[in-house]
Amino acid sequence: MSSLPKPGAAAPGRRAVLGAAAAAAPLLAGLASAPASASPGAAPAPAPAAPKNKPRLRAALPGGGDLGPNVIVFDPSTPGIQARLDEIFRQQESAQFGTGRYQLLFKPGTYNGLNAQIGFYTSISGLGLSPDDTTINGDVTVDAGWFNGNATQNFWRSAENLALVPVNGTNRWAVSQAAPFRRMHVRGGLNLAPDGYGWASGGYIADSRIDGQVGPYSQQQWYTRDSAVGGWVNAVWNMVFSGVEGAPATSFPNPPYTTLNTTPVSREKPFLYLSGGAYRVFLPEKRTNARGVSWGSGTPRGTSLPLTQFYVARPGVTAATLNQALSEGLHLLLTPGIYHLDRPIRVDRANTVVLGLGYATLIPDNGVTALKVADVDGVRLAGFLIDAGPVNSPTLLEVGPQGAWRDHSANPTTVQDVFVRIGGAGAGKATTSMVINNRHTIVDHTWIWRADHGQGVGWETNRADYGLVVNGDDVLITGLFVEHFNKYDVQWNGQRGRTIFFQNEKAYDAPNQAAIQNGSIKGYAAYKVGDQVTEHEGWGLGSYCYYNVDPTIVQHHGFAAPNRSGVRFHNLLVVSLGGNGQYERVINDTGAPTSGTSTVPSTVVSYP
Repeated sequence: MSSLPKPGAAAPGRRAVLGAAAAAAPLLAGLASAPASASPGAAPAPAPAAPKNKPRLRAALPGGGDLGPNVIVFDPSTPGIQARLDEIFRQQESAQFGTGRYQLLFKPGTYNGLNAQIGFYTSISGLGLSPDDTTINGDVTVDAGWFNGNATQNFWRSAENLALVPVNGTNRWAVSQAAPFRRMHVRGGLNLAPDGYGWASGGYIADSRIDGQVGPYSQQQWYTRDSAVGGWVNAVWNMVFSGVEGAPATSFPNPPYTTLNTTPVSREKPFLYLSGGAYRVFLPEKRTNARGVSWGSGTPRGTSLPLTQFYVARPGVTAATLNQALSEGLHLLLTPGIYHLDRPIRVDRANTVVLGLGYATLIPDNGVTALKVADVDGVRLAGFLIDAGPVNSPTLLEVGPQGAWRDHSANPTTVQDVFVRIGGAGAGKATTSMVINNRHTIVDHTWIWRADHGQGVGWETNRADYGLVVNGDDVLITGLFVEHFNKYDVQWNGQRGRTIFFQNEKAYDAPNQAAIQNGSIKGYAAYKVGDQVTEHEGWGLGSYCYYNVDPTIVQHHGFAAPNRSGVRFHNLLVVSLGGNGQYERVINDTGAPTSGTSTVPSTVVSYP
């Protein structure tokens, strides 16, 4: 995403947003703590020296250990908390493609008078089992002062597992993609717009309770899952809810609300917490037909693992070492920082957890795949970013090998807050970003982004043909954001796939009509269901075009799928942003074309 000018202003280079202009909005209502060490338990004794002339055995890797300098842990007695928060925010506020990574952890207790402003690659979390174990009488704030009140580039930050009592009664969380708000309890309202109600293009809430009203205002789109809200006001293009108590009823396209009473299958993200002074990782259990928060009765349901069963990785560790840890039966905890990989991380054991803190970032340096999962049960991948390297990778993340066939319905793999980026922070290329081959996989919130701004950006410079390819059957995606790929943003080949919420922009930088021609079809659909698929369903899906290099480009449709009764879509839209390119149809040959320079969606309520 990037930002469009207001009518009459000079066009900037990047990021399309006309949400505020498109909205018929109602009247707007009125010093440093030392890094903490994990409790590692008893580390193995050093191996004895090997006898001469005999090979030395590789020492087993220890579990647990220090979480490193970029995990900052506070308790209510820590001096200078606000100063430390402010120091990190000053560093990260505008560091969109910087190398800083931070995890802020708050031990259970009550904290008074704080305003934690959250910048890029910064995650803030409580260390209780329930959000209410850790209360901040104050705010956890995201605003857009660094970008002149425009929140459309407020990416890569998160808040999790805290209770907030906002100073003025309403907390501000003005974000766009890759900025989850999970397991939060806001004892008041939540404002999702920046100060001044400038443009915004988010976003995602899950497993949270907002006692007051949620006001998205200028937000173009939003997805909320398994939560409870005291009310919801306003909508621009696409607001989707599943399993949300207090959500508005379906009324798409006016207002554009899509509401499912429950979420078919969900399993909340793993999280770090403290138990008796020792770190553990909680693994929430799977829920079917879920509604409301998972922690409503206090303690969530699930199991936990001690940190001693995790290899606590620090930046600079090799892929070989990470794979050794996995082969020895350890899980992975990736502490904040950047990890360069010369071979894939291989997750071959069922029920393995790979959990990142503070947007830990994996970069394949030599065209390899960053991470591969075997055809096994119950893997949990969560909380990290994959950045394409300068040598083209055929794929960046593979969940299951080609031809995976095993039934994982009882214990699926989950991919949560795992984000993929091609370019922006530097040169990067990947033919396909994410491939899902394993059956029953749940992808719960991802942003797969071919960069439209930053370094190493150009039609061929950061070439990436496909964003997400789903080959596995029975895959469910809740909260899917995929943008700017050279061909199909999403290609879905598996049977019985389901998507709840989709947000897309076609690539801005196509040089001309010929560059996007797909045989006899004008342009590649944003979301393509394979011709052989007999069952598929999607709710609340939107695609936008902003062909700013050649505004005369025509995109035939945003969505393409077999025309058969088992392939069903609910509440689709396409939007031409300011007339920079046009859609002829919404899905296949159905739906009215966009027209002129007005940024007004063309919609289809039900297909076929």
